[in-house]
Amino acid sequence: MNTVKENKKTTFQELLMPELGALFRTALRMTRKREDAEDLVQETIVKSFAAFERFERGTNFRAWIFKILTNTFINNYYRVRERDKLPSLDEMEDENAFQPVFEGITPEEALLNTLTREDITQAIEALPLEFRAVVILTLVEGFAYKETSEILDIPIGTVMSRLHRGRKLLQKMLCEYSSNKKTAAREIHEECPARKS
Repeated sequence: MNTVKENKKTTFQELLMPELGALFRTALRMTRKREDAEDLVQETIVKSFAAFERFERGTNFRAWIFKILTNTFINNYYRVRERDKLPSLDEMEDENAFQPVFEGITPEEALLNTLTREDITQAIEALPLEFRAVVILTLVEGFAYKETSEILDIPIGTVMSRLHRGRKLLQKMLCEYSSNKKTAAREIHEECPARKS
């Protein structure tokens, strides 16, 4: 009996270790707080180890454990939202809020306009939950649409739709960040002009 338990623990740890960094990064982007991310990863590990007998060997462990992480986060999020009366997706999903402000500027071009990794991380973290989860899983962690669909338990069409809207909102925020940085740089330059020799 002990040997079976030890084998389970060893196999679980071997599969888990390569994913720990990505799990924590994703938890941090979802929760936005280090302590909450640590709690979320800990809860995910406990739940996934308890359910490890149900994991089919030879299938995608990474997608399986990310599904547990995401479901745990979403369940906790909705519990908090009920308590704090946070807005629902329907309330947040005003069509006008997701239109790009600067036509013709792609997120890639906006990134080149002096944006830092911190700016991009902040923009992703500021996305509404449903869009943030899809953007993190597909763009940051590299899951395919089908895997993201299985992790979040939503149709592939919904993944694509949320990714599209998430990208547009991200584009809007990145353009605003870029514009704000340019304005700040211009103001500093005007206040401290270079001395003429």
